[in-house]
Amino acid sequence: MFAPKRILVPTDFSDYSDEALKQALELAKQYNAKVYLLHVAEPIRQCAGDYCLDESKVKAAEDTEILQAKEKMQKELKKFPEFQEIEVITDIREGEPVQEILKEQNEKGVDLIVMPSHGKAGFMKRLMGLISEKVMEEAKSSVLLVRH
Repeated sequence: MFAPKRILVPTDFSDYSDEALKQALELAKQYNAKVYLLHVAEPIRQCAGDYCLDESKVKAAEDTEILQAKEKMQKELKKFPEFQEIEVITDIREGEPVQEILKEQNEKGVDLIVMPSHGKAGFMKRLMGLISEKVMEEAKSSVLLVRH
């Protein structure tokens, strides 16, 4: 019987991600597992065409994005007070989502990834679907997709 001990939940802070987190927390409670909650922030491009932002402005924007992501993670966890006894370790990485999810999996020894089958709406919904698909293809551990 499969009993995960380290569960990774990538989040984009959407309702879909909340549902995946809830499923992961339920599994963690059942199997006494740790949950790793991960948000991947895509780097801000300094230049677009002929226009470039000052490096200090890019750094300030990235710092702000990281701070906002930390706050959103805490809000996300507070939505599930019934799981307070579960050990949840949060992490924010910057980079390409699929690569960073797979790095986190390897570094933390994750044996299950729980993620939504798609993300927010419109373009982001399609993008998250592509991310989920690529993670499923490349992950070394089991992947549980949560559908809505």
